Amino acid sequence: MIAGANGRSRIAAFFDLDGTLIPEPSLESRFFNELRKSGVIPFTNYLRWGVEALRLLPRGLLAVEHGNKRYLTGIYRDLVFRYVEAISFFEEGIARVVWHARQSHEIVLVSGTLEALARLAATALECELEARGVQVRARICATCQREERGQWTGYLAGEVIYGPAKARALEALANEQGFDLRQCYAYGNSVLDRHLLCAVGNSHAVNPGKRLAALANEKDWRIFDWHLTRQLVSKQTPYLPKEIHDSEGPA
Repeated sequence: MIAGANGRSRIAAFFDLDGTLIPEPSLESRFFNELRKSGVIPFTNYLRWGVEALRLLPRGLLAVEHGNKRYLTGIYRDLVFRYVEAISFFEEGIARVVWHARQSHEIVLVSGTLEALARLAATALECELEARGVQVRARICATCQREERGQWTGYLAGEVIYGPAKARALEALANEQGFDLRQCYAYGNSVLDRHLLCAVGNSHAVNPGKRLAALANEKDWRIFDWHLTRQLVSKQTPYLPKEIHDSEGPA
């Protein structure tokens, strides 16, 4: 058993974001749609995405869906603050995070979304918890991209955090932070989250589809139905460099 300095085992609660803590559509889908409607994505990026899709296709459609970020080539990371203005959480999900925080459990967001979007969600969640008298710093395991001078290159920096990669991210974090995974908790909504859920001793399926519900019943995992939403509006508008404004619009 892995224990902390006080002799007690360190416990974490791992939460998937899209569809688990946050209602669909996914944060990245919303971000993409706003970029597209605003004309920020140049036409050449769609061509880059198509070429990358053909390269990834032999690995399957999921690899194309989750691993192809070429549409973001040259896009400034800070634009997430402009085009993701509000985040809606499941109220029941927030209540569950509060419960874990009050048990002195670490809160970890594990998501295939972009690291910048996950950080935005974590900040919003931390503000909501603080309003309830709970101060927590949420950790993040999300998909990272390479950057140059504040712009994404469209290439990944490490693995895409979905499927088996979520379990690998958990195991790496557990080794680093001394979490006892047998006592940890995990929450996911998709059958793709089964690796995440299988990696811990206390697993929970949130609003599961048929495949995940069947697996949850087979493994005796708890099933939660979360439907109430609470909208958190970000009031912070960070300074955006002039070159960001100049970069908008099709090339």
